[in-house]
Amino acid sequence: MSLLPAWDWQRSERRIALSPWHGPGVRHEQWCASPDGEVLAAVARGDAAGERVRVNDRYWERAFDRIWHLRFTPDGRLTALVSDEGAWTVATDGQTWQSRFDFAWRPLFSPDGAHIAVTFQKAMRYGMAVDDICWNNLFLNLTAPQLSPDGTVGAGAVQAAPLTEGDIDAFKRGAYSAAVNGVAWPTRFMNVWQVRFSPDGRHLAAEVRLGMGEATIAVDGRVWPETFQAVWEPQFSPDGACVSAPVRTHTGWTMAQDGRVLWPARFLQCWHHQYSPDGNRIAAIVCPQYGRWTVAVDGLAWRQHWNEMATDLTFSPDGGRLAAAVKHDQQWTIAVDDHCWRHCFQRVWPPLFSPDGRHVAAMGETPEGYTVAVNDVLAGIRAEWMWPPAFSPSGDQLLLRAIIDGSYLRQVVQVSRWPDRL
Repeated sequence: MSLLPAWDWQRSERRIALSPWHGPGVRHEQWCASPDGEVLAAVARGDAAGERVRVNDRYWERAFDRIWHLRFTPDGRLTALVSDEGAWTVATDGQTWQSRFDFAWRPLFSPDGAHIAVTFQKAMRYGMAVDDICWNNLFLNLTAPQLSPDGTVGAGAVQAAPLTEGDIDAFKRGAYSAAVNGVAWPTRFMNVWQVRFSPDGRHLAAEVRLGMGEATIAVDGRVWPETFQAVWEPQFSPDGACVSAPVRTHTGWTMAQDGRVLWPARFLQCWHHQYSPDGNRIAAIVCPQYGRWTVAVDGLAWRQHWNEMATDLTFSPDGGRLAAAVKHDQQWTIAVDDHCWRHCFQRVWPPLFSPDGRHVAAMGETPEGYTVAVNDVLAGIRAEWMWPPAFSPSGDQLLLRAIIDGSYLRQVVQVSRWPDRL
């Protein structure tokens, strides 16, 4: 469910002066703007009473030992991981969970923001908590935590059996698995890496290693019938009917689906693949020759190549267009449909398509500060900091959030007049 229609797209500008925030010995860090741009928050440090969170013109009532990972949920609630009397927990709009942990990290939010999960350590065991409900079973290790699309189920790669130092035989027999809501698959593997939920949250796929040079994908603990030299992160198709993953064969990297090689093309590397929203196309970052990166769609590589990196593949909502962030000769830019923007940056954030797919926006860093571009046209602003832009549901407006000249600026810009009003 989209939250954007509830945002205020009528008011063109709002400013919050930051000078009242400053005080003797107090510094503000981890600046954070709400998705709709209406709220600015930061962690206030330097007070002897502890650390506090400021939200616009007020503070959370409670102070904590430590506060980190200040973030807004998609529905606009403000969350943080906090140390409260020596124990870690989650605080949302100033209210803490009842659960306490030796340490907590990696907050995950459901797309609608209604559910929050964290990975935690307690008594040297690891697990996940979803909405303050902890797994009953904890493990010797947990990596790659994931939250189901509906936000109610947590999963991760876990160490399900003990390993002593140098016990190679136990390692070969398999000590790792995947766990869903604290229940591990009965199958053990030599390694388990990234895991992914199906769109309906009922199934889980994982990269697994069966032996030396023998890897494949497991779905709900059952492995594909074929094995490969190596595999990368699996993805379910949008309808959940099949699972695909980049795989390495004896002739190179390619794409496989449900254990069968899908693309005839072979590459030196193939990873970070994505389905189009309708599931009809698959795109991936590929290396067609040593030191050159590009994008392949259904196995066909783009003509454009880059000598350092390509990442953040993004399909348009209708699946008709494709963009990526790319780095060439130490400069970042955006590539759209096999064409590169002419403007370059020191750093660039993932490209964003408008709902109708006509426009592409991206935030970038330049020597003069942070800025944003739409369709390769730069905004006439240089900010001390920015947050990624957001399109209105109609796609004809863009929401900008930035800190400029000592003030926080929320601005709604008409895309048709870009960049005249900035």
